[in-house]
Amino acid sequence: MPSQQKTRTGLIIRHVPHEGIAGYREPIEAAGYALARIDVADPGFGAVDLSEPDLLIMMGGPMGVYEQDAHPWIACQQRRLARRLDGGRPTLGVCFGAQMIAAAMGARVYPGSAKEVGFHPLSFVDTASPLRHLADVPVLHWHGDTFDLPDDVELLASTPAYPHQAFRRGNNILALQFHGEMGLDPRFDEWLRQWPDALDETGGSVNGMRDLHRRHGPSAVAAGRTMIAEWLAGLTD
Repeated sequence: MPSQQKTRTGLIIRHVPHEGIAGYREPIEAAGYALARIDVADPGFGAVDLSEPDLLIMMGGPMGVYEQDAHPWIACQQRRLARRLDGGRPTLGVCFGAQMIAAAMGARVYPGSAKEVGFHPLSFVDTASPLRHLADVPVLHWHGDTFDLPDDVELLASTPAYPHQAFRRGNNILALQFHGEMGLDPRFDEWLRQWPDALDETGGSVNGMRDLHRRHGPSAVAAGRTMIAEWLAGLTD
């Protein structure tokens, strides 16, 4: 009797309820991962072994990695994440999740000179990486923190305001400052309700952002899904 292939597991860490994996769910499940999710607010979060899942996905949030006094779970998550990264286990970080990867690798995370909010294209350092599918595609940016590049990583993408938009370590660890997952997702309206100050600081408006989301969301999420599918296909054991 042929042996059954082991189902691969993926764990989503959600830092706030309205920042899930959105458009990235489709390619991750299509690659054969059974996804589970845990919120950092869950009582059992501190006991979860972050080295166990075949794939770890960490999403965004409004907090800063350096705000550990206000959010004690950050230090706990960072220590467990560092052990996973030291083992080269497949890990995807988006926005705050990318900043957590940088911090767990020993890099400094700190406030940027100004917030970057809106749909903007990326410039690519490596035109052969999976991020090439985002070429000439405006993607959503919603961040105010940045990071120094950790040691032994490859910078993949930049914008003028935030030169460190994406990096990878080997094939298995990918950090994305931008939101390629947010294409026509209804949770985007919750972002607009939760963080209107970000629009005020960048000269945007709720209606203006909704219009940009309608115009650029479909192409952004389509390209983002292709990017993630290619990255997953290149993971190594």
